[in-house]
Amino acid sequence: MKQKLAAQLFTLRDQVKDDFPGVLRDLKDMGWSGVQISGLFGYSKEEIASVLEETGLRTAGIHAGIDSLRGDLQTVVEEADLFGTKDIVCPYIPEGLRNEESYRAVRSDLNEIARKLRKNGYRISYHNHDFEFETTIDGKSALEYILDPVEENHILAEIDVYWIKKAGYDPLSFIKNYTRRLPIIHLKDMADDDAQSFAEIGTGMITFEPILLWGEQNGIEWYAVEQDECPGDPLKSLQISLNNLHDMIDRLNSKSVR
Repeated sequence: MKQKLAAQLFTLRDQVKDDFPGVLRDLKDMGWSGVQISGLFGYSKEEIASVLEETGLRTAGIHAGIDSLRGDLQTVVEEADLFGTKDIVCPYIPEGLRNEESYRAVRSDLNEIARKLRKNGYRISYHNHDFEFETTIDGKSALEYILDPVEENHILAEIDVYWIKKAGYDPLSFIKNYTRRLPIIHLKDMADDDAQSFAEIGTGMITFEPILLWGEQNGIEWYAVEQDECPGDPLKSLQISLNNLHDMIDRLNSKSVR
C-alpha cells in the first residue's frame, strides 16, 4: 500500500513556483511513490516529465480545470501522456457555475469527454469540496448527481475526505457509494478546533485506517495526500502525514498476518 501514496502538489504550490524540479527530488527523497500534478507553474511539461523519469516518481493523475477540459482538451491529454497517467480530474467548479443548470452542463460535458477518451484508456474523475452539497438536483446533492454510480455515468469519483467531513458526512460511509469507481482518493485531515483547520494526516479528527482498509478491498489505486494550508513548512507537514500513514499501514499489515 505504501507504493500507492502520492503527494498532491497543490500543497506545495508556492515551493514549485520557485523550484519545481527540486521539490520533486525532495519528495522522492522523503519516500513518496508518486505525485498528483495540479499545474506547471511556468515550467514546461517536458522538463517536469524529465524529472519525474529521473526520480522514478509516478503520476497519480493530473488536475485540469473545467475550462481547459472544455476548450483545450488536446493539451490536457498531451500532458497526461507525457506524465504517464490515464487519470484526468476536474478539481473545482468556479463560484459562478454552482447552480443547477451549470452542474447539469458539467455532468453532460464531462461524460462526453469521458466517452470520447475512454477508447484510449483515459478516465475522467471529479474532485469534490463541500459547496456541492449546497445545491440539490433531482433530490440529491450536486456532488451525488455528478458522481451518480450508474452504468451510463462515466464520471468517476476523486473523493476528498476532509470536505466530506466538513459537509457533515462520515467519509467512510460516503465513499462506500463508489465501490470500483474511486481510483484516486484525497486524504486530508481536519483539526479538532473551532475552525476545522486543515491538519497533517493522523493528527486530527478523521480516522484513516478503516478508509485505507476499504480502499484496498475496493479498487483504490492511489492515496493522494493534500493539505491546503500548513502551519509552517509544507514539506514538513507532508513528511508528518507520510510517516503517520506508514505507521497506519504497518499496523494494518500486522493485523492481516495474525
